[in-house]
Amino acid sequence: MTKKTKPMTSKAARRIQSHADKTGKNQAFKSRAQRAAAKNKR
Repeated sequence: MTKKTKPMTSKAARRIQSHADKTGKNQAFKSRAQRAAAKNKR
């Protein structure tokens, strides 16, 4: 069974970025999340 994924939203990207800043982990993912959110907003 495949799982459908939701497109990245700017709200989700902000949440990911905030968590990464607090924990110091996933720093490289922050910019990818922001780019994905911007791409999906078009």
